Amino acid sequence: MSFNRLNAYHIMWLFVMFDLPTQTKKEKHHSALFRKNLEKDGFVMYQFSVYARFCGSLESAKVHVKRVKALIPEKGLVSILQITDKQYSNIINIWGKIEEKQRQSPIQLEFFNIFVPEKATSFRFYHSLLNLISLKFNKIICICCGLM
Repeated sequence: MSFNRLNAYHIMWLFVMFDLPTQTKKEKHHSALFRKNLEKDGFVMYQFSVYARFCGSLESAKVHVKRVKALIPEKGLVSILQITDKQYSNIINIWGKIEEKQRQSPIQLEFFNIFVPEKATSFRFYHSLLNLISLKFNKIICICCGLM
């Protein structure tokens, strides 16, 4: 029994790069249909007009190249790049700075009302309870004494 082992030189990646016209409503429809059909065939958007797909072998890659050729609209440019997994492993991706949105804490003074009895021991209990709750939230102001 022979076992054909997968390695980085047998595994393939397909990249479909295209520039399709989108001037008229019909051209937009054909462009959208082409994108949807690429996704149905297992391609993933790498960039806006670049889709990539992993193929386990050269034979599998050839099948998907035939499918892409059958999907190509009448107008536009479509290029198919076929590379090995070893070549793909040398890719260099550079991302610019990604700004994170800072979440604003809510401006809410009172989450709930706590009845505070007149005894000081009960007051300490409720105040310590409020401190425990404030660990969960950013800021809670004690209703009875105004402490944070």
